[in-house]
Amino acid sequence: MSRITACLQRLQAKSRKALIPYIVAGDPNPGFTVPMMHKLVEQGADILELGVPFSDPMAEGPVIQLAHERALLHNVSLRAVLDMVKEFRQQDQQTPVILMGYANPVHIIGYQQLAKLAAEAGVDGFLTVDMPPEEATELHAALKAVAIDIIFLIAPTTTEQRIRTIADMATGYLYYVSLKGVTGAGHLDIDSVKEKLAQIRAICSLPVTVGFGIKDPASAQSIARFADGVVVGSALVNRVVELNAVDEQEQIAQSTQIISDMRRAIDAV
Repeated sequence: MSRITACLQRLQAKSRKALIPYIVAGDPNPGFTVPMMHKLVEQGADILELGVPFSDPMAEGPVIQLAHERALLHNVSLRAVLDMVKEFRQQDQQTPVILMGYANPVHIIGYQQLAKLAAEAGVDGFLTVDMPPEEATELHAALKAVAIDIIFLIAPTTTEQRIRTIADMATGYLYYVSLKGVTGAGHLDIDSVKEKLAQIRAICSLPVTVGFGIKDPASAQSIARFADGVVVGSALVNRVVELNAVDEQEQIAQSTQIISDMRRAIDAV
């Protein structure tokens, strides 16, 4: 059983929902990431998503695009991100870590080598935004061989047949994009999300998390009423930027307060 599945099963047994913060590895600097990861767990995160810096992050809105740019200024590569996970694992062997990124860095390293390095580092899953199931067969096989989950996005426009295709390959959980557009954009239509999750669950038994557009404890709580997990990215990344004038330790402490607030809101469901 993967670390992701074990985590989600433990939460389900306690009737709790997963809180999954997303940060871009290396933003605002490489030394910030691992302490931030530990603080996020301390504040109530169940699973961590680390964005792998990329020059053309097509799914991201302005907030996270700029985070990618800041990380790239420090030359943070996929291999550097793996080193960060390895460092995190020196103190935390339990919290699942997902790498969320784009196909180009994955292709450069190669599927077999990436799977080997990721397993050694302690990575639990990959979500490669621009790699649909039809193109992920080799990556899926390489990751499966080392017990690393492969996670896919489902959009509001995804058809029932397409959901079946995605579900046939996905492991760990499914990530439902709550709105049309990029991260941090738009207004959540709670009823539409609820309706789509019911359609997904009629097809697939994997847990379903929801992200894109979750900005505060109230929206996190609304989604947690029917999702298995809530993903927050832009709101957290933006908070880090707003606090760039304070010292780094305080920046980490204050920016992660939103995760603590969301944890309380979700647990109140």
